[in-house]
Formats: sequence, C-alpha cells, structure tokens
Amino acid sequence: MKIEVLFPDVANLYGDIYNAKYLAMCVDGCETINTGLNDTPAFVSTDVDVIYMAPMPEFAQELVVGKLAPYKERIVELIDKGTVFFVTGNALEVFGQYIENEDGSRVDCLGIFDTYAKRNMMDRYNALFLGNFGDMKIVGFKAQFSHSYGGEKTERIFECLKGCGLNPDDKGEGIRRNNFFGTYLIGPLLVMVPDFTKYILSLAGEKVSTLPFEDEMTAAYKQRIKEFERPDIELAG
Repeated sequence: MKIEVLFPDVANLYGDIYNAKYLAMCVDGCETINTGLNDTPAFVSTDVDVIYMAPMPEFAQELVVGKLAPYKERIVELIDKGTVFFVTGNALEVFGQYIENEDGSRVDCLGIFDTYAKRNMMDRYNALFLGNFGDMKIVGFKAQFSHSYGGEKTERIFECLKGCGLNPDDKGEGIRRNNFFGTYLIGPLLVMVPDFTKYILSLAGEKVSTLPFEDEMTAAYKQRIKEFERPDIELAG
C-alpha cells in the first residue's frame, strides 16, 4: 500500500497526522510519501492507494487551495476512479466552493463539492461527537472555527446522534463521494474507531484481520461509547 500525506509541514494540527501513521502501521511494507507545500504531489504522476490531509491553521487553507488548484482535474479523476481520500478537520473545506470570513470576504476553494464554509474566529466550536456509520458507532472530537453548509447534492458520511453534523442544523456529518471521505472529526479518528479503520483499509485493497494494539483500542472505544451515550452527558461545548 502507498499513502500520500499532503502538506504535513502545515496540515498537522491536533495530532491527526497519526491517522496516516497508524494506517501505515497496519500494512507490512507500506510506503508513505510526505508531500510538502513546495513539492509536486505524487498523485499527479503516479497512483497511490490513500491520499490523506490533516487539519491546518486557517491561513494555510488558501495556500493549500493554491497548491492543489492546478491539479483539480486529476483529483476529480482519482475520486471518480475510487482512490481513497481521507481528509480531516478543516481540510475538508478546501474541496468545497469557498470559505466565507466574518467580514463577508471569501477564499475561493477547489469547488469539487457543493458545500461552503463560514468562519468565526472569535467562537471556537469544541465538542464530542457520537454517530452512526451503518451499524457502526462512531466517536470523535471537534475543534473548529468554522462550519460547512449547503451540500444538497453531497452524501454525508455519518448520522449524528450527539454533537453536530457539518453545522449545528445538519444531522449529517462529513462529505463523501465514492471513496472520498472528508470529516470534521478529529481524534485521530482511525485510532479511536478500529472497525472504521478496517473499512478504510478494505477500500484501499487491504484486508486486515487484526490491527496493531487492537485490543487496547477496542477497549477504549467501547468505554467512550458508554460515556458518550449517557443521557446526562452533553457533547457540544
């Protein structure tokens, strides 16, 4: 398996880079390509199995858009052919239409999805999240200055049970097309939900029966579900 991690020099918040590092631990001989802002992405000229991007400071979003914009057609081609993209935190906003600042100014984004984001840098949204992915329970965290809206033509990934979806009025969390997964959930999510990690690996063509540290991760996962499901626990903050 070959994983490309996009722009870890700026997209590296909340320890979420360990989504990619953990995936690499799960597959013997996995190759990880770390693509910096000054590099040409490997996916432009070669096929990779997983493309990952972590959350970033807001100023970096415009830099990332500028870096990826020349390769928009290639990104759409890869999404259409089923390449796995896993994008977390505010990195998902890069693939929407635009990001609106508090003063009404906008940062144009890649325009691959019909979502758009609104920032409020004076009001960080911190929350826990409990949701469903089919029959699978999903637990995660959120720490963000923005929410996404629109997306009437875009599939959501998770059904929200506690916390909020793409925005406080949306019961669906994340955006999906084929094997593109963009979610505000951090954690790192692939460390927190072992069965979802196996699912992502299977989409990349890797059937993994046992994950590294699976017993410990599963015990922590089950304990979080018990805590998050308590009726006296308010997840949003």
